Amino acid sequence: MRASAWVHFDDGTDILIDTGPELRLQALAAGMNRLDAVLFTHAHADHTAGMDDIRAFNSLQQAVIPAYASAETAVSLHARFAYIFDEPPLSFFGGKPEMALRLVDGPFAVCGHSVVPVPVPHGRGGVLGFRFGTFAYVTDAKTVPPESRELLRGLDMLVLNGLHHRPHPVHLSIAEALEVIADVQPRRAFLTHMSDQIVHTTDEAALPPHVRLAYDGLRITVAE
Repeated sequence: MRASAWVHFDDGTDILIDTGPELRLQALAAGMNRLDAVLFTHAHADHTAGMDDIRAFNSLQQAVIPAYASAETAVSLHARFAYIFDEPPLSFFGGKPEMALRLVDGPFAVCGHSVVPVPVPHGRGGVLGFRFGTFAYVTDAKTVPPESRELLRGLDMLVLNGLHHRPHPVHLSIAEALEVIADVQPRRAFLTHMSDQIVHTTDEAALPPHVRLAYDGLRITVAE
C-alpha cells in the first residue's frame, strides 16, 4: 500500500502522517479509532487521495480534526479538496471530512508533543518530513539538504524514502538514502516508499544491519 504513518504516544495522542488512497484499509488493519491531527508531507495523490475517510473519525469523535501542511501544500489541498477546506461545515459530523487546516512555518505542537518540520526537495515542489523527539519520518525526498540533515541528528529511528537502486529524478535511490543515513547516523533506520523493483528478502539482506526495509503494518517502538 502507499506510504503513511500512524504515530501513537503513550499519553494516547494519535497523529496520522498523510492520507493515502488505502487509508480506510490501513486504519482498519491497524486498529485506529481516533485522530488528534493529520500532518501532510505534500499534496500528491498517493499521499492525499484517501482524505475522504477522515470523516469516519469526525463521526466517532464528534469533532473537527486539525490538519497541518506547508503553504505550498495548502494551496493544492484547497484546490483539490475545496468541499473539505472551503465549504461551510455540515450540521452533523460524518457527512464529509471536517478538517481545520493550519499552516506550518516552523516547529509546532500537537497535544503538547513537539513536531519539527524537516523540509526536503521533491521534483518541482517541496515536502515536509517530521521529527517527534528521537523519531523522524521523511518521504519523497530527492535530496536531504545540509540544514535538514542537522534536524535529523541524534535520532533513535529514521524512516526515509528509498525508491529503488537506479537513480530517479525526484526520489532518493537506495544508495542515496544509505548515504543520508550514514551521515546523520540514526541508531536504527527503515526505508519506505519503495517501488516494485525491490525484492524484500534479497535487497534487505544487502543493507547495513541497522537499516531495514519497511512493510505494510510495521510497528516500531521508539523511546522519546
